[in-house]
This record gives sequence, C-alpha cells and structure tokens, in this order.
Amino acid sequence: MQMPRVRCATCGRPTAAGPVAGRPGRGRLWRHDDPNASRRYSGPLVSCTGSLEIVELPAYGYQLEIGLDAEQELITPLF
Repeated sequence: MQMPRVRCATCGRPTAAGPVAGRPGRGRLWRHDDPNASRRYSGPLVSCTGSLEIVELPAYGYQLEIGLDAEQELITPLF
C-alpha cells in the first residue's frame, strides 16, 4: 500500500501520512528526521517536531461500508 505524501508544516519535507481511524480525510505523519538538524554519526536520531502530527490527506479516505446484503452473504447454513 502506498501512503500519500504530505509536506510537514515544521520542516517542509514530503512525508508519508497514514490514515487515522475514525477520522476520514485526516492522516498522521510518519516519524521523520528534520533535514536541517545537525546530527553526529554516532549521535541519536532526533525526530522532527512535526512528526506524528495529524494533517489533511490530499485525497479523501473512504471507509469500508458493509450493507445488510453483504452480511447475509457471509452467513452460510451449516446443514
């Protein structure tokens, strides 16, 4: 599954955003490092402060809806 890319409001980096349950059209940015932050090779990776923010997704997220007909099809008699 390919996640949509959304620009982080803090660092401006295009970052993958995964859907948030119960909030269609909204997503949470994945953790990412700030490209402008200085980092030593042996030092820890510090995430951007915009990581894990809830943002608007570029395309509306659709939620799976199961109607009564589909539920009846799932029920099969044993005998």
